[in-house]
Amino acid sequence: MQTTTRVELADHIQTAFATGAATRADLLAVAIANSARPQIIQLLQRLPDKTYPTIRGLWYDLPEVPVSR
Repeated sequence: MQTTTRVELADHIQTAFATGAATRADLLAVAIANSARPQIIQLLQRLPDKTYPTIRGLWYDLPEVPVSR
């Protein structure tokens, strides 16, 4: 199984932050619209149901996700 990285995750969800903060639901919707792999969707589903002001805020809740391979 391919490891999910912060770079890959950001590629699929960065547009969710185009107009400001994003919720977990926003991130999931954008990832699905961008055809993210199931592993990305599963990662996002594990996030707490809160609003993230920036993409950097995700890393506090996903510390185990490596930056790159």
